[in-house]
Amino acid sequence: MKCFLIASESAEVLFYWTDLEFHQNIQEKYGASQEEGHELPAFEDSISTLFAPIIISFSTMLSQGDSYTSFTTENNHNYVLCQFDECLYIAVNGDGEEKEEDLRRKIYVMKKMTEVLFGLVTLSGNLLRKELRAQDTEQRVRLWKHLQSLLETYSHLRENDQSFLVEAVERLIHPTLCEQCIEFLERRLVQQLNSSAERAGEEVLHAFILVHTKLLAFYSSRNASTLITSDLLALIIMAQNMYPSNIDVDDPSPESFYTPEPSPTDKDSKKPLRGNAPVFEFVDPDIQMAEDSLSTLEICPPDPSTPHRVFLEVSQKDVVYPMMPHSMYCLPLWPGITLVLLTKIPSSVVAMSVYTFLEAFTKLERRLNEGQGGSARGQPMHEVRSKLDKFIKTLALSGIQSSQLENVWTKFKNRAFSRGGLGFSKELIPWCKEMKIQLCGIYRQCFLSDPGPADTPQRLSPSLQERAQTMVQEKLMDWKDFLLVKSKRNITMVSYPPSETDFPGLIHFICVDRSCGQMIAPSLSITERTTSELGKGPVAQYIKSKVWNLVSITRHYLQKGYSTLTLRDGDFYFCYFLWFENETGFKLDTKEIPALPDDSSPIGMLALDYYRKLLRYYSKNHQGEPVKCYELLTVHLGVIPTEIILQHCRQLASKLWEPSRNPLL
Repeated sequence: MKCFLIASESAEVLFYWTDLEFHQNIQEKYGASQEEGHELPAFEDSISTLFAPIIISFSTMLSQGDSYTSFTTENNHNYVLCQFDECLYIAVNGDGEEKEEDLRRKIYVMKKMTEVLFGLVTLSGNLLRKELRAQDTEQRVRLWKHLQSLLETYSHLRENDQSFLVEAVERLIHPTLCEQCIEFLERRLVQQLNSSAERAGEEVLHAFILVHTKLLAFYSSRNASTLITSDLLALIIMAQNMYPSNIDVDDPSPESFYTPEPSPTDKDSKKPLRGNAPVFEFVDPDIQMAEDSLSTLEICPPDPSTPHRVFLEVSQKDVVYPMMPHSMYCLPLWPGITLVLLTKIPSSVVAMSVYTFLEAFTKLERRLNEGQGGSARGQPMHEVRSKLDKFIKTLALSGIQSSQLENVWTKFKNRAFSRGGLGFSKELIPWCKEMKIQLCGIYRQCFLSDPGPADTPQRLSPSLQERAQTMVQEKLMDWKDFLLVKSKRNITMVSYPPSETDFPGLIHFICVDRSCGQMIAPSLSITERTTSELGKGPVAQYIKSKVWNLVSITRHYLQKGYSTLTLRDGDFYFCYFLWFENETGFKLDTKEIPALPDDSSPIGMLALDYYRKLLRYYSKNHQGEPVKCYELLTVHLGVIPTEIILQHCRQLASKLWEPSRNPLL
């Protein structure tokens, strides 16, 4: 019994997802109330009818300053609500599988995915409503199915993949192959793509290879800024959504160890073509999208060579620009192995200008609200005036429809800068809001509007994409079977740490470098055909459930301000540590971690990067010195003495991040 809804303040449905049980429950509830001879209402209308009282109640109490963020009904259905601008996000669970924290995390992750898909348009509730609820029915159905599929993919990864459990990137541990692949991406692939005449003005900034959800190799060009962990995790979700990993099918023989086979000779080799890699879908019956009245429409699948527009954070000269436009090319090499290219588009400079002006009007609005109109009259707004005049002229020369922006800007100037105008007073606040709406409209027109039939598509040509795909396939041909097995046996307790006799009684561990968003942990992949070192069946599943529960408990205490936790649970002893080090590996004194309210954003790196804020907070006392943040979770047998367990944790933490063990990136 699960449901997810995005709605406007007037209870208009902007997006929804339900599982099969919730869908059937709604149909039975509203089907029974229909008069005989009348058709059943559209499912979307039923959803709107069900949630309208909740939405109206929430909006009314919010306007009175007495809002709530969650509640539980008499039948034990949990509801979590979050308001973002003019959109209300609601997550519901009625089967007890998700706690309040899980529902809140799901909301924030979906908020992140909308930012990646729609960029700065998410800052305008009115424009975001137009994107989510397009007037064209076919376009709306396609978008909702895409968002529903992304939500299901995230939920699947969150329940089965350790990297999405702790929200950090896991890399394949094979330093030699990683180094070779990075060198190949840099010196051959990216260089050839960026020197080709078929790239249509786009420039490849990042290229990386995924084996299932694990990172084999990652390369960024010299002109690229760092791809933050939050964005990378969101891209992995999108890649998995396009080409889902079916472990039982993708893994050739999980119980075998592979030696790479010799390359085929020229006679019998056949270059794999772009369309050869089949798309596998999840077969888990729990991962099933509820059918609705719109699902009967036949939607034409998009052209596979068409890139996805994604909006990612960019840093230039110490200035951070969130949600800047990129093109994402996801090229399947074999089932389970994918090449991802991120390119800079020619008009991205427009997005940077729009964000700069949005920031200026947001700051002005804040000052006016605080009664600081006099301080807003100074040099910054005069600089904005000059730059915005030039920007509007440039838009007109580029053929971008900017007449509405120009009209609003003219009215703003007449009120703010002329002698007889309003000046910089609170009366100018509505005009600040209107300017921000118009700027977001320019952004939407440039980066989210579909090109017309006469427009030349701005993308890497299909032949260039196929060439890139073939180059990487030829490079990894001898390794593909090994990589698929390695992704399921990335780190084992037998081989990592080097001697299990060093840590007797240690069952499992997860170590995370929060400074770069990477994690190391033994494999916990348990399917019908594969087994972990914990075996197969109830025992392995029991340990896995304990690990998932431990992560949830540690986040709860971290939210309360605790950086260390030891817990005995039956036959097991759990430990959690968070600490800081300088660049030389010297452990720094941990000052008090700030406690957060219960309804704050969830702790993690995918939705809102809690650890990024924590590092900034801690670095205030270590100016000019790079600070790193680490986490370690361990599971021991309960019979091991406590002092031995703590000694293990210290030794394990020092061994895991030794330079010789840290794979190249």
